[in-house]
Amino acid sequence: MNRLKAANAITSSRIVFALLILFAPVFSVPFYVFYFLGAATDMADGIIARKLNQESSFGAKLDTVADLVFVIAVLIKIVMNVMVPTWLWIWTAIIALIKLINLISGFVVCRKFVAVHSIMNKITGGIMFCLPLFIGLKLPQEVISGICIIACAAATFAAIQEGHYIRTGKVTEQQIRNER
Repeated sequence: MNRLKAANAITSSRIVFALLILFAPVFSVPFYVFYFLGAATDMADGIIARKLNQESSFGAKLDTVADLVFVIAVLIKIVMNVMVPTWLWIWTAIIALIKLINLISGFVVCRKFVAVHSIMNKITGGIMFCLPLFIGLKLPQEVISGICIIACAAATFAAIQEGHYIRTGKVTEQQIRNER
């Protein structure tokens, strides 16, 4: 099977942009150029895959890996340059624990690793996308904290909802296959 398809090439470029982010000064023009290009590939790859009839399980897995690499690169860059309050670390760890439990539950219930792409997960992704933009604006700490609270609340709700969908069998096949 030919895995070198347009959609997969676009997805793979997100990994390249993630690596370039690591070498760009945080909140600089190059940082944001790579950030926006990486985000654009995340929006475009699925659309291209559907339009060109290139949807595949490999593409869905590649998309998940590219998302993970991109998020980790951005987090590394920001965490190394911004003071993160203890409460945010704790809340983030709780969300990560819920997501890990969901991953294990999905494997047990569906006999495969499940990444649910619910509307709430998409909304959370949009909010999370905006965080580096707000942080880079050097807004007052109270405003940044408020935005982080909204982001964490959305992520917590999305993670709990995801777990509910998995454990009650309400997760759809389209949500399981990453809509890619």
